[in-house]
Amino acid sequence: MSNQLLIENYYRAHRTQLHQLVSARIHDAVAAEDIVHDAFLRLLTGNRPLTEDTLPSLVYTLCRNLMIDWYRRHSVRRESPIELLRSKGSGDSAESLLSVRDITEQMERGLTRLPDSCRELYRLHVYGGLQARELAACTGQKYKTVEYRLGLARKEVRSYLRHIS
Repeated sequence: MSNQLLIENYYRAHRTQLHQLVSARIHDAVAAEDIVHDAFLRLLTGNRPLTEDTLPSLVYTLCRNLMIDWYRRHSVRRESPIELLRSKGSGDSAESLLSVRDITEQMERGLTRLPDSCRELYRLHVYGGLQARELAACTGQKYKTVEYRLGLARKEVRSYLRHIS
């Protein structure tokens, strides 16, 4: 049996099951239909040798990879206050400057809950752009200590910002 005939038969028999599977994972029926069609289109245009035993696994793998690609394209990226500060977009408007200032003030309030050692490291990391290795070299502390304190600071600030929003 030729690859094309094998793929056509499998598509007719399992199209709705695959569509339901993908739709349940991405919660978008139109995109799920596109993903299933793209998977079979890739199979039809490829030159892989196929058998009845390998086709189901290959179809599932193609659908899974296409769903991952879909999530990467459609995921909403949350920006941290520092990314907002560093962005070069429409930062000139009074509204955007005010919102960045408000976020920074809230972050600073969250920092007051930290010990001085964590607070200063976090500020150097966020405002100075220094990484843990650079901070360890600047402060003379061990790398693991700096990494641990930064982790505590991130966790505390994140928790504080989550509670106020």
